[in-house]
Amino acid sequence: MRLSGLGFETVQSSCLAYVSALNFPLRLLGLALAALTCLVAASAQAVGIRFIDVPADGDRPALTGLVWSPCAATAVDVMVGGVPLPGVKDCPIAGNQLPLIVFSHGRRGNFHGHHDTAETLADAGFIVAAINHPGDNSTDVSRTDELSVLIERPADIKRLTDYVLGTWSEAATINPARVGLFGFSRGGYTGLVVIGGNPNFRAGLTYMCPPGSVMLKCQQIRENKVPPQPLVHDLRVKAAVLADPGYPFMFNRGGLKNVTIPVQLWRSERGGDGLVPEAVIALVPRFPKRPQYHVPAKSAHFSFLAPCVPEQIKALPELCTDPPGFDRAAFHKVFDAEVLAFFRQNLVERSKP
Repeated sequence: MRLSGLGFETVQSSCLAYVSALNFPLRLLGLALAALTCLVAASAQAVGIRFIDVPADGDRPALTGLVWSPCAATAVDVMVGGVPLPGVKDCPIAGNQLPLIVFSHGRRGNFHGHHDTAETLADAGFIVAAINHPGDNSTDVSRTDELSVLIERPADIKRLTDYVLGTWSEAATINPARVGLFGFSRGGYTGLVVIGGNPNFRAGLTYMCPPGSVMLKCQQIRENKVPPQPLVHDLRVKAAVLADPGYPFMFNRGGLKNVTIPVQLWRSERGGDGLVPEAVIALVPRFPKRPQYHVPAKSAHFSFLAPCVPEQIKALPELCTDPPGFDRAAFHKVFDAEVLAFFRQNLVERSKP
């Protein structure tokens, strides 16, 4: 949920009250940054929205996606997948040498599932690029339960980064030394691999595959039918935000030994959709460098998705319903501000000469 268009006093009251009321650990600096970013968002311009198509690569299909960018114009609604996104279609990008954030959605998700976070980043001068993972998105679930998807997802994100930094028509507006990643759920698993993690698939059997499970990926692991392609890492990514990352039990300490970049890790308090909070808790000490760690009170797994519009609430109640006492719209004001503050600190401030 964006704050543009709200009165300054309303934004100030909403941001400061919610930040101070949150029951997850935030440093005093984080509190100040979150509140300040909320206030800045009140005067934000529109964001540019444009569709992209990453060309097919060998036997890998083309990738469809969306890019958000800074835009010096007044916002109108752009309909994407039946959801009105505030922005200006194909608006000229305002700025140059901009940081890039690539997004990876969750299982059966889509490239606009975290549009509010993308809008906040684009308002603040970032380019955001997201794609639908083939065979594992809201319009194509043909391979969502295959083990190959877990191998191919990190490669999808690298292909997206290659394209946006390379042959995309607006590539010259991006600073290739300032690349970050945002991943939710299975997209969080994807992000862990991209930034250097190496999962042990067989270690996941105990948690993911109860005895007698007929899930295809479980059968493939039992029969040692792990696809032969190597997992893809991308050293260009300098900072990552991961929310309720999927399959955390697959990453032991050795599996994360190469993850040395700054990480902001979010865990829902109550989990859901197969994600057990204890598994994410166990993940925290396995990072060589402790991540910035947040646990929003009363949150569930899907609380990290953008606040739903009425049509989504009716069609997808399981994705749009939060635990009693949890206000998703209010939470996302702070969540988006914290994500922005983290990327600013680690991609912009630290890279200044």
